[in-house]
Amino acid sequence: MPEHILHTEPASSPSEYRRARLRLRVVQIGLIALFGVIALRLIIIQVVEFPKYRSIAQKQYQAKIILPAPRGLLYDRNGNCIASNTISVSFAADPQAIGDDTRAIAETFSAVWKKPTRFYFDKLQSDSRFVWLERCVDASMSERILSKKFEGLVSRDEPKRLYYHDHLAGQLIGFTDVDDKGVAGLELACDEALRGEDGFVVLQRDGLGHAHASVDYPRREPVSGHAVEVTLDMGIQAIAEKELRRGIEENKADGGIVVVLQPKTGEVLAIAQYPNVDPNTFGKYNLQDQKLRAVTDVFEPGSVFKIVTASAALEHHLVAPTKTFFAENGKYVVPGRPAPIEDTHKDGWITFQEAMEHSSNIVMAKISDIIGSERFYTMARDYGFGIATNIDFPGEVKGVLKKPSDPDWHGTTLNSMAFGYEVGVTPLQLAAAYAAVANDGVLMQPFLFRKEFDANGTVYREGKPQQIRRVISEETAHTMRDFFVGVVERGTGKPAAIPGVRIAGKTGTSRKYLDGKYVPGNYTASFAGFLPADNPQIVCLVMMDNPKTGGYTGGLVSAPVFRAIVQQILNTSDMFAAPAQVMAATTTHQDAPAEMDHNIGETGMYVPVSLGKIPDLKGLSVRRAMNILATGKLEPVVNGKGTVVSQQPPAGQPAKPGMKVYLMCQPRSSASLLY
Repeated sequence: MPEHILHTEPASSPSEYRRARLRLRVVQIGLIALFGVIALRLIIIQVVEFPKYRSIAQKQYQAKIILPAPRGLLYDRNGNCIASNTISVSFAADPQAIGDDTRAIAETFSAVWKKPTRFYFDKLQSDSRFVWLERCVDASMSERILSKKFEGLVSRDEPKRLYYHDHLAGQLIGFTDVDDKGVAGLELACDEALRGEDGFVVLQRDGLGHAHASVDYPRREPVSGHAVEVTLDMGIQAIAEKELRRGIEENKADGGIVVVLQPKTGEVLAIAQYPNVDPNTFGKYNLQDQKLRAVTDVFEPGSVFKIVTASAALEHHLVAPTKTFFAENGKYVVPGRPAPIEDTHKDGWITFQEAMEHSSNIVMAKISDIIGSERFYTMARDYGFGIATNIDFPGEVKGVLKKPSDPDWHGTTLNSMAFGYEVGVTPLQLAAAYAAVANDGVLMQPFLFRKEFDANGTVYREGKPQQIRRVISEETAHTMRDFFVGVVERGTGKPAAIPGVRIAGKTGTSRKYLDGKYVPGNYTASFAGFLPADNPQIVCLVMMDNPKTGGYTGGLVSAPVFRAIVQQILNTSDMFAAPAQVMAATTTHQDAPAEMDHNIGETGMYVPVSLGKIPDLKGLSVRRAMNILATGKLEPVVNGKGTVVSQQPPAGQPAKPGMKVYLMCQPRSSASLLY
């Protein structure tokens, strides 16, 4: 046999065999490692990260729906409801569940709300599982949408703020946004108390796509916000706004402001502004009109700032009321001053008191030289000028008050400030300063919040009067009152006079500073006053912006508006100690409203009992209604508590002493008022 046949080589050598086994082992180890990684990942997913993935899965078929809390009600000091809630409808959609209805939904919404179809179509193309289509719309407009029964479309009832008095106190009340949160005015200032606490419910979607409340998750009911009572008197507010508007129209002014305070407490009874706004449609107004200018805007006050000059001179015993000064026959040239100081009255020698009554700029400038810069500045600061009043209202500014050490305090600054130039004040600061004189020299902090209470009427917290400081002595305050009474009885404030009532006040007129210069023919006209002068109960400031006819001074333009406002307050308010006496004094005047028979919802006034008619008491608190009836010796018979909703006999019927007047009342904290 051939040798090559006897010695054939094996198919593989031992080395190749070992390599093959090694490769197999590597593959086996790799597979084991792979399965180990998979097993570890499964453990992580199913055990360690189970809550996370369960939450992700639940989001595919569960949704947490917020249940908005009803916002608390807002009342004035007499229990009249200012703001409550109504129900609106909001529409949302789940773009992933709509299917083929996307275009149909977009076109339907476009037809109802007159917006481009593309606006809604783009929203419905979102990758989100929830998009808002329309928020807080009128329920009557939503019927066309609800009748279609589109899959994936969700409607939800939401509370919407309802303001009862339309334009009345619009800037002061403010408004809420689409989520019912306060964003301006009292709604913002009291938001923490009013907003409540939202609840929620968890919905699950079944196999057919229908949503049901989940039994696995608790439902949390919303907690209503607390009610808030503010210091405003809506009756006084209505009077102030009506008379301010009348004065603006008669004098063709650009605008105006009225502030009414209680001097002994600092409570704000009214802040009127024109042009005004309706909080039900607050967003449609420009930002300038939305501001409450009494706290956000600064004015050069003119002669009403002479309160500082006179107070400093009297408090430091530098000038006696009877001291005489030469008023330069109406024109005073001061060395270094670019223009002479001028007076409207062309007086010669006059006393300090007469200078206040005639509003002499010249005499006040001379007195300021006696006072000196430091004492003058300190008195202005003590009155609260250049400092925010810290009223509980957003957006307040502190004004402008130069210091003697400031680089812009020039040689003419002291004389200018003596009659109300080179200084910037807010109307609220000015009203608070006059309130300090009315309050025997003690400055009170103005405030708006009066009381917070829950649905049961339990008081949660209360606002309290806060004394800031004593500005002047009681003796100086009484002398200042005499000065101001003289202004009304003999001086520039005669148009503010009401026979039988001692009124104290001061006129002011300032040329407006625009674009770096004082503009001829453009003025701010003011009158600040209080009454009764011997026991002041209210302080009222009237400012008119750029009156164009009927004069331009505070005496000719603003004093008559002041008089009209306070006369009606005297006739309608129960805040005065002797209402019968006040009524007798005011109704003797030729312009007294002898035929006054207005609806309180429109004017804030009622028929005085002393005129022999039943007053309109609807909307008043029981306490105030009973006080009014008592002044006319009528006997109230009260059924219920809170606010008067009806009465018998009706308003305007003849009234006789001892007659019974039946009052049907509704608790102002009633749950029915929430909607």
